[in-house]
Amino acid sequence: MISIIICSRTSTIDSVLSENIKNTIGSNYELIIIDNAANQYSIFEAYNVGIAKSTNNLLCFLHDDIFIHTNNWGTILIDLFEKNKEIGLIGIAGAKVKTKMPSGWWDCPHDQKAAHLIQHFNNEKKVTWNYGFEQENNVEVAVIDGVFMAMRKNENIQFDSDMKGFHNYDLSISLNFKKNGHKIIVTNQILIEHFSLGNLDKNWLKAIVKFHKTYRKYLPVSIEMTSDSKEMKALELKNAKKYIRQILNLGFNKTTISLLTDFFIISLKSGIYKEYLKKTSK
Repeated sequence: MISIIICSRTSTIDSVLSENIKNTIGSNYELIIIDNAANQYSIFEAYNVGIAKSTNNLLCFLHDDIFIHTNNWGTILIDLFEKNKEIGLIGIAGAKVKTKMPSGWWDCPHDQKAAHLIQHFNNEKKVTWNYGFEQENNVEVAVIDGVFMAMRKNENIQFDSDMKGFHNYDLSISLNFKKNGHKIIVTNQILIEHFSLGNLDKNWLKAIVKFHKTYRKYLPVSIEMTSDSKEMKALELKNAKKYIRQILNLGFNKTTISLLTDFFIISLKSGIYKEYLKKTSK
């Protein structure tokens, strides 16, 4: 049996989604809706409330703006967890590497990513992604996207209540599973449709730098790259430059100064600043 946990922006979820879950899951389940209409919870807190309310050993966290196209997806998850006891976390999109520089999980080479979903964009365009599964249906990754996350219940692993807001809960829970010795996979056996796109605004920029300050000692994390490899150093530098550009696009204000200060501290402690100086001095 699976406990499905949804943090809702209204007091209930849309009936279309609840019927969709009922008609496709193919296993027994309980549906736990965390009413966050009053915005009293961060996403970290809301999901931990859901965990506390859950009665099952398998948990599935869903966004409230999705549609699931795969029948018997619940039995697929149960089978994946039962066949490999090392797996702690399963998603439908993610990456094999996460740099120590502030960045999204998607900020890495294409061959380091895996995704299987239908994604809608703000211009009403939608794209079906299915990549990273050339050799197998399930790919080990370092971090996953939060639109669909299934995990084993573990009393030692929860969402980081010290983190605030609605960003990076997926990166945080991924690193919590990794540091506890569990594998994380992305599967192409479950297809969902996601009707919204994340907004990389100043709140995201603040949240991602907070995440990197908090989890600095656990980064970088990678399935294939080593931290001192040429490829990793190049990726770190690329993500550092991208993050600086994103900050500067906000214009010159107190937020910009604060973010640049935090980034400078992270880059100094990580050694990326020295790497940048080497590049620019050539």
